[in-house]
Amino acid sequence: MSINNRLSAARRKLILPLLLLGSLAACQPESVDLAESGQGATPLRARMLTAEQYANTIAGVFGGDISAGILPPIPPMDRTDGLLASGAAFVGATSDQISQVQLAAAAVAEKVVDEDHRDFLLPCRPESPAAADPACARLFLADAGLLLTRRPLAEARLAELVSLANYAAGGTGSFHDGLALALEVILISPEFLFIVEQSESDPRRPGEARLDAYSLASRLSFLLWNAPPDAALLAAAGRGELHSEAGLNAAVDRLLESPRLADGVRAFFDDMLAFDEFHSLAKDPGVYPAVTGATLEQAREQTLLTVVDHLLNENADYRDLFTTKKTFMSMQLAPVYGVPAGEGWTPHRFAQDSPRMGLLTHVSFLAANSHPVRSSPTLRGRAVRELFLCQRVPDAPPDVDFTALEEAEGALTARERLEVHSTNPSCAGCHRLMDPLGLALENFDGAGIHRDSENGAPLDISGDLDGVAFDTIPGLAAALRDHPALSSCLVNRLYAYGTGGPVSRLRDRDSLDWLEQRFAANGHRFRALLRDLATSQAFRAVRPE
Repeated sequence: MSINNRLSAARRKLILPLLLLGSLAACQPESVDLAESGQGATPLRARMLTAEQYANTIAGVFGGDISAGILPPIPPMDRTDGLLASGAAFVGATSDQISQVQLAAAAVAEKVVDEDHRDFLLPCRPESPAAADPACARLFLADAGLLLTRRPLAEARLAELVSLANYAAGGTGSFHDGLALALEVILISPEFLFIVEQSESDPRRPGEARLDAYSLASRLSFLLWNAPPDAALLAAAGRGELHSEAGLNAAVDRLLESPRLADGVRAFFDDMLAFDEFHSLAKDPGVYPAVTGATLEQAREQTLLTVVDHLLNENADYRDLFTTKKTFMSMQLAPVYGVPAGEGWTPHRFAQDSPRMGLLTHVSFLAANSHPVRSSPTLRGRAVRELFLCQRVPDAPPDVDFTALEEAEGALTARERLEVHSTNPSCAGCHRLMDPLGLALENFDGAGIHRDSENGAPLDISGDLDGVAFDTIPGLAAALRDHPALSSCLVNRLYAYGTGGPVSRLRDRDSLDWLEQRFAANGHRFRALLRDLATSQAFRAVRPE
């Protein structure tokens, strides 16, 4: 019989909300009074775990077989200043979503203590499986609580959980059922679901504050691994080592040298490139029969593999991601690209005379920024501006009439159809920012398949990017690669991602400038940028907000 059946509904309704309310009070960000410091610091954050971070936490603490089949019950997040990660600081939850959180917590807890897992996940065996064992419960809950909430449980909190485990064991006649209920309480608590930062006085900067060691450990780990701190990092935090330059450098170097760094880099670029939209992306099968949902997921994976290989394995210049001929290919994607491929993912280099080069010619970018039945120079141009240059393009006015565009008489190509925008004053300004960039990619249709003409008419792909003219795809790629905003945009996005919220254009400017200078001095190497951010004062210091 399951735990849910053994515990009465009335008891669960009484115990769980009370403990949850206690957690809410205990989990508010703690801060100290400090003088206005202005620069080189960030505000304390409280942000919800993403669905991937939730799954990574369960898998990291209890194993992949525990997290398998359990849908992370995290509410949808709004993209804020270009990132879902920044939206995590503003997410809310409905009562139905909170119920899903509790159901997932109960499922995880029940699997942890079942007969298939308890012997290797629990650090002790109870004196009797049919009765409470406070010592064994305390040992498990202290260890699990540390890893799940990313800091040691307060003694009062731990005592409360042990008491609950004892009480539930008495009511169910099962030590393991009682322990599962206490674990469930941890898994529904804000201490687990939210990354809540705390601060303390900084002895090296009188009157100012810094993140406490456990908050800094979480910032480091979620930035570099997209997962909570492991036992070694938490131990270093407990010993105070993260507050020394040597200890922080050693910890950061260990995280950077781990294979798990690839997971963190993938997560950042998946967010920056807005790849979450692939979950709802689809092409009309009548127009693009070769491009299925599986094909699009492969396109997403291709780009992430390319990014990780280029930035980590080759330690190459970030800007060259937009001109490189190197990528990876699979059998499912090969027909879209018109190239051969073997089994699985294999390294691939496009021919020198191929129109494919860099991320802008990946199917992931081209298909995601198109309509279901045709390409869209406007969407593609806007994506170049917003994703890679951090230039916000205003939305179209609500009263815009698209009839003239759709019914442009005699127009065979997108360039001819879009000429209507130049005659409409309410459209012309923004479309001058977007259309020239997107028209340069019209050699690729709405699915990212190469073409030489549209409706039998030759394609004119000339254009300019902020004064740099081009008439070929390599020209566009080079103009973007050398654009000064390309690197500064990456620094901006990474800074917001790593510190847990949108940047302040005024208060973070000095920190961003320093990171940009370091990035350029290090040859635009992403691994070096990660290290500079993770060891910077701004990453550790706290300012009032």
